[in-house]
Parts: sequence; C-alpha cells; structure tokens
Amino acid sequence: MRGANSVRVALLAGLLGFPLLMVAQENDALIRKVDDHYNHLSSLRAHYTEHYSGMGMDRTEEGTLLLKKPGRMRWSYAAPVGKVFVLDGKFAWFYTPDDAQATRVPAKQLDDLRSPLRFLLGHTQLKKELDNLTVVAEGSGYRISGVPKGMEQQVKLLSLWVTAAGAIERMRLEEVDGAVTEFVFSDLKENVPVKDSDFAFVPPAGVTVVQGLPPI
Repeated sequence: MRGANSVRVALLAGLLGFPLLMVAQENDALIRKVDDHYNHLSSLRAHYTEHYSGMGMDRTEEGTLLLKKPGRMRWSYAAPVGKVFVLDGKFAWFYTPDDAQATRVPAKQLDDLRSPLRFLLGHTQLKKELDNLTVVAEGSGYRISGVPKGMEQQVKLLSLWVTAAGAIERMRLEEVDGAVTEFVFSDLKENVPVKDSDFAFVPPAGVTVVQGLPPI
C-alpha cells in the first residue's frame, strides 16, 4: 500500500510540475530568440524616445537611432539638432551643439555604464548577463527583467519589452539611486544599407575633447 501511495504522490507531483516545466522551456526559447535576433542583425534604423528621471531632472528626448555591426551606433537627437551620441567601434562620443567640449569614453567602459546599449549591439547572451532573470507575458509580447551581473551596486533592475519574434521595443533601466532611463523604439527597419562613415564623429572647430564619463 505504501508503494502504491508513493507512486500516486510521485505522479501527482509530476502532473503539478509539468506546467512549470513547459513555462520554463517557453521562456528559454523566447530568450534564445531575442539573442539570435540581435546576434544575426547586421544593421538597424529606428525612431526612439528617451525618457530620463532622476538627479532632480525629468527629461524626454527623441530622435533617430542607426546601428551597424560590429559595435557602431549613432543616436541623432531631433532637438537640439546636432546633439549626438556616436559609438564608432572604439570610442563613444557625446556632443551637444554650442558646447565647448565633446566627451569621449572608451567603448568597453561604456558597456559597463550603459548596459541596455549592449543588447542592441547583439554581442551578449541574456542568461549569462542577467541575474534573477524573469519572463512575464504582457499584451502581445513579453517583459524580460533581471539585474546585470557585476552591476548590483548601481543597477536595481533592467527590463526589456520584446515581441514574440524577439525584437526589443522598449528598455527600462532602474538605478539603485532611483534614477530611471527608458527607451521606446518604433518604425524599426532592419538590415538597412549603412556605411562606417555614418558613425564617424569629428569635433567642430574650437571644441575640445575631454575624457570622462558620459553625461546624464
């Protein structure tokens, strides 16, 4: 009788655990789909809206994002015209029109500071980069959240909203000090023709280049 009871308990446990196993497998498949989507992307053009709140500021900006593998990215702001963030493969450049200085940051250092950008560049794996990884269905897509490894002292949570096809439509970075940066992407065009020269930055005449952290 005890043997029969043990079999029934094991069977019940298996039946209860089966849906959880199915969900875990579906979540793993989605995460791999996001990785594959960006690892196989050669270029991307999209409209973006960037919202930042923190440090006593609340700011919303928008513009055009241009991406080219490997490691090239250009954020051209609509206002003020001429404000840019350029990643040329070796350095990241930040410049606002009429500023006397342009800031240059090594690309590797930028990866550590602005983790959301790393996913657009597609040279990472979500399961290896995020701790406490969760997947939640939202609307017609999903929200993937976690804490970037090694950044627990700075980042509270990173969330990616993705489509069923694995495309990132929105990213939200919550820092431990309460600051929040969010990017929303629309009008995405993948594998568009772009040139390396589209990601070159030449400081305007009279503008000095300083080394340092990217501005908020």
